[in-house]
Amino acid sequence: MSVEELAALHRRPEVVACDVRWYLTDPTRGRREYDEAHLPGAVFVDLHDELAGGPGGGRHPLPRVEDFTALLGRLGIEPASTVVAYDDAGGAIAARLWWMLRSIGHERVAVLDGGYSAWVAAGQPLTSDIPAVPTRSYPAVGSWTGTVTADEVADSIVEGGTVIDARAEERYRGDTEPVDPQAGHIPGARNLPHMDNLTAYGTHHSPEQLTERFGDLGDKPIVYCGSGVTACHDLLAMAVAGVTGGRLYPGSWSEWSSDPDRAVETASGS
Repeated sequence: MSVEELAALHRRPEVVACDVRWYLTDPTRGRREYDEAHLPGAVFVDLHDELAGGPGGGRHPLPRVEDFTALLGRLGIEPASTVVAYDDAGGAIAARLWWMLRSIGHERVAVLDGGYSAWVAAGQPLTSDIPAVPTRSYPAVGSWTGTVTADEVADSIVEGGTVIDARAEERYRGDTEPVDPQAGHIPGARNLPHMDNLTAYGTHHSPEQLTERFGDLGDKPIVYCGSGVTACHDLLAMAVAGVTGGRLYPGSWSEWSSDPDRAVETASGS
């Protein structure tokens, strides 16, 4: 969704803007920035504490789906709500909330193209006021959809399926690994860094350009990153490109690289 589209819609009662700013090296910075200034009416959503924390592996396992629907109710979100998520990272963090909502069947969700920076650059209003959020009741959902386990990733590779690594090229190659136990990537994975979905201005490439980027992935591609967050940005771009059936490996590299029984590959193939 563009800044202009959100500016025309965001004061409607059914529209809920969600500020999902979060930074790996300073996890509390997003909340501090929200308290200083945010889009009028926007509610803050903490990636680490609210969009993660369930029983799975990796640094940001999905929360229990019942905890997520309870969160949605606290945020004033119900099935009829239109949710617009934004961050200050080109949508790389906001896409996690987009994917989670889509995973439980909530289709009325978008990511603000260009995020907070684009909103500010367009001269749109900001506030430090914390909105009074009416509590809603979000109906129970059975489970997450569109996810795979580490074993399913391994099986897909053996069967010739497409596995996408959304991390930066240097981490994929194994030149560096600032966070996780080992450097490298899942053997057989293809590198499509999520940041390459964006223009130099931090907005998404056109649907036609994204179709060219993702159009040859085949059936039900699997996407992973460091901890299952920025992989959702590739899944968002794939959806814009019309690629359906993409699946998320939530444990991602942080889980895979922690298992001594999992093979690891670097640029040299070792």
